[in-house]
Amino acid sequence: MSDRISNASTTDDRSRARQPLVFGGIPEAEGWALAPITPRDRVHFRADQELPLEQFRSELPDGVTVSYDQGDGLYRVDGACGTAAVLADWIKAWCAGAGVTTIGLRAETDVRRRAPRDLPSDFLADLCRHYGPVSLKRLQRNMSTIRLHLPDPDDLGQQVYEWVLKAVAQYDETKSVPFGAFLATQLSKWVHDLGRNAHGRTAADTEHKQQKAIASFMAEHQRRPSEKELAAYMGQSVATLRRNSQTVATLNGLRNLQSLDGAPDATEILLPDSCEAPDEIMGEAEQTLLSHALTAACAPDPEARRDQRAGQPNVLGWATWYLTTWGGQTKTQLSSDLNTSVRNMNVYADRVENALKDRLAELAD
Repeated sequence: MSDRISNASTTDDRSRARQPLVFGGIPEAEGWALAPITPRDRVHFRADQELPLEQFRSELPDGVTVSYDQGDGLYRVDGACGTAAVLADWIKAWCAGAGVTTIGLRAETDVRRRAPRDLPSDFLADLCRHYGPVSLKRLQRNMSTIRLHLPDPDDLGQQVYEWVLKAVAQYDETKSVPFGAFLATQLSKWVHDLGRNAHGRTAADTEHKQQKAIASFMAEHQRRPSEKELAAYMGQSVATLRRNSQTVATLNGLRNLQSLDGAPDATEILLPDSCEAPDEIMGEAEQTLLSHALTAACAPDPEARRDQRAGQPNVLGWATWYLTTWGGQTKTQLSSDLNTSVRNMNVYADRVENALKDRLAELAD
């Protein structure tokens, strides 16, 4: 008898678990049907300065919308299918007239998206209230990575809800994949993108691949791999592994830039008296002074929000200045090594130049 009761209880639990979720009084499947995902053409681009969005929106052709991702500085302009090329030309002309330089402009056709605002407001609000805490729980395994970029719990909470809305915009209900499963997959990708956006796609991907290879080797052999073993495991030469390891080491050092810019535990740099120091010592001192000023100029602005460009370390600007000034490389070589355009490097290097002038002026005083 007790076995039958237990089995009945288990069956009831499973039945309740399979009940469809209801948001704002609307079953989830019916809610998606009220604002189905639709195809459109899209133009992505960044700019060397923020666009006056209200003016930009007011002058867009009819039926065209624009969104701006403040975290990575990416603009997305959406129009009807078949208009991608026309939109791209229009954007280039508008930006040229406004004195704005576009970066990495790319047209894409047949992009399937929905506007979250097209869903019933109560449905969307309830859905976010449900999946926000679920997402935070799902991200616990990635928290060490997330805290590198979003140490403030309020910023993390806001980012999670932005990710939920982003998933709502991308979710294709016609593919028979539950929204919760789709969201979980996207969250893993977007956490990795935090590092890509902050430190550059090539460096972040290199670090990720090395960490995965080391973890896999340790799982198989219960010890860390030697340099030769890791190179063989990743299918690389030792020289390539060493070069990539240097990239990862630089990346990890740059993550601590903020502590070098006036934080309580910052190291004080003592320079010798110029009247007593020999020339070779002063040469080292000047190098240290310039290196410190460059590092400080690339540190995050402590007054900027973490999701703004100024709230992130200017890694690309640091690499451009350091490797062309002291590393003996040209911007063309760096462009190839870092998998980015010279124009993009110049944008970030200009930010360094402006901050560096202020830093050197302060040190001179």
